[in-house]
Amino acid sequence: MKNKSGIFYAKILLFGEYSILCDSMALTIPYTHFRGELSFISEDKYTDYDFAVSSNRMLREFSVYIRSLKEKKTLLCDFDVDAFDRDIQNSLYFESTIPQGYGVGSSGALVAALYERYVSGHVSGARRLPKHEVLHLKEVFAQLESYFHGTSSGMDPLNCYIKHPLLIHNRKDVCMVGIPRNKHDKKGAIFLINTGSPGKTGPLVNMFLEKCKLDEFGKRVKNEMIPLNDACIKSLIKGETSRFFNTLRDLSGFLFDNLEPMIPEAFRKIWRYGLDTQSYYLKLCGSGGGGFLLGFTEDYEKAKEELHRQHVDIIPVYKNLQDSDYRVE
Repeated sequence: MKNKSGIFYAKILLFGEYSILCDSMALTIPYTHFRGELSFISEDKYTDYDFAVSSNRMLREFSVYIRSLKEKKTLLCDFDVDAFDRDIQNSLYFESTIPQGYGVGSSGALVAALYERYVSGHVSGARRLPKHEVLHLKEVFAQLESYFHGTSSGMDPLNCYIKHPLLIHNRKDVCMVGIPRNKHDKKGAIFLINTGSPGKTGPLVNMFLEKCKLDEFGKRVKNEMIPLNDACIKSLIKGETSRFFNTLRDLSGFLFDNLEPMIPEAFRKIWRYGLDTQSYYLKLCGSGGGGFLLGFTEDYEKAKEELHRQHVDIIPVYKNLQDSDYRVE
C-alpha cells in the first residue's frame, strides 16, 4: 500500500481483541474506507463546522496532557507542544471520516497524524522498518493514545501510521506481514456489521482486566481464548482455509459465551445464528459494546443474503482473490 503523507487510514484488528492485553498474538490491517488528516477551520472550507469545533476542543485538552508529560520529563518523544498549541489557536482540527467508538482506530489515526507533524526526528512510516524502530514507535504511540482509553497497546496508531498489515507475536515482537488471499476460497470474505451506536473502550477494557484477576475466567482466557486466537492467525496467514474456519468457529463461540457485555444485546441472536448455520462467524471489532462487529465467511453472497433477511446490511472489508495476494512487497 502506497503511503500518502498526512492522510491516515482506519485500522481493523482482525484478531487479538482483549487477548492482546494478555500478550497474545494479534493481526491488524489498514482499512482505507475511512481516513483522516489534520486541517484548519476557515471561512472557505466546506466541512461539518460543529464537528471541527469539537475536534479542536479535544486537541486543546490533549495538548494539556502532552505538556504535563513533557514537564514531568516522562514523554517518550520530542513533541513540539508550543507549535501544537499555536496551531490549535489557529483552529487546528482532525478532519476524519473514521467513526468514533466503532473499533476502527479513530484515536489511532489522530495520534499517528500528530506524531508525524509535531514530533522532531520522527521515524518515517514510508519505508519498511526494522523491528527495533517498530517497537519504539509502538511504545511512543501507546503512551500518546493512553490519554483516550486509559490504557493502550499502541497497535492502533502503529497500524494507522505504518499503513501495512502487522503481525504481533508478543509485546516485543511485531513485524509487517502479508495475508495470502489466493490460498483461500475465492468466495470468502471479511466484512463489518454496523451496530448503530458507539461503544466505550475504557470501561469495557477495565471490566475485562478485572475479570482476568478471577482464577476461573483468567484460566479460560489463558487456556482457551489465547490458543484459539493464535491458531486463527497462524492458519489464516498459511492459507489453511479449513483449519482457519474450524478454529474461528470455536473462537466466535468462546467470545459469545464469555464476553457477553461486549456484544450488543440486539446482535446476540444474529451472532448465534451464524454459529448454528456456519454460514458466517462474528467477532468483536475492537472493544465491542457497540460500534462494528467483524464477520468472516466462506461464501460472501450467501452470508449477505442471510444477514439481509435478518435486516442487517454488511460492509465488505475485502474479498478473496484467486490471482493476487493482499501483501506488501
